[in-house]
Amino acid sequence: MKKTNVSVIIAVRNGERFLSEALKSVLEQEYLPDEIIVIDGNSTDKTAQIARSYTDVSCVRQKNKGISDAYNLGIKTAKGKFIAFLSHDDLWTQDKLSTQLKYMEQHPDLQFTIAYFKYFLEKGCQPPPGFRKTLLNGSHIGRIMETLVARREVFDRVGFFDTTLSTAEDVDWFSRTSDMKTAMAVLPNLLLNKRVHDKNISLNVEKNNINLLKALRKSVQRKKQAANNMK
Repeated sequence: MKKTNVSVIIAVRNGERFLSEALKSVLEQEYLPDEIIVIDGNSTDKTAQIARSYTDVSCVRQKNKGISDAYNLGIKTAKGKFIAFLSHDDLWTQDKLSTQLKYMEQHPDLQFTIAYFKYFLEKGCQPPPGFRKTLLNGSHIGRIMETLVARREVFDRVGFFDTTLSTAEDVDWFSRTSDMKTAMAVLPNLLLNKRVHDKNISLNVEKNNINLLKALRKSVQRKKQAANNMK
């Protein structure tokens, strides 16, 4: 299995239930990452113990709170030329890294790529309130962290994740890349299986809607500022 200059960041808090499966999907990649960094958000379960049981995994304890801060800490810790992200409860397909990295090596102008994903319902679980069950059918374009592979310099240009957002931090970041016309590509491949279960914080519709509005307002403000600067 070929190694590539890529760092994988897994931000997790109290994820002992699924973390091993997520790590396995990374360790079974056709292209192995140079480093796997688990950012432990002060877990009270066996998350850190599970992460440290893997010799190829570094476990970094988060001092602050929130998913945005965890992503930012992971990026600052990472040494790879490319950076990829995975949630502790999701699974990559075996060709995830190889597909995106090969494409980006062939297209050096691209700052990042995303791909398609598919939801699957964890056995014995009901979807979180507000989650549309029709989403369990078919695949979807993944403008989400778990499909992202980015050159690390893109974070210098676009910035890090907004720590004032407890969810929708990815929407805000992708909005900034769009506003800045950052070179990217959507690959047609299905590269992520996203687990739906009873504890999905990211699928909490009510909380997401509040943060989505904040992210959209910020995008509108940036566009207004850009228009004023051109006058």
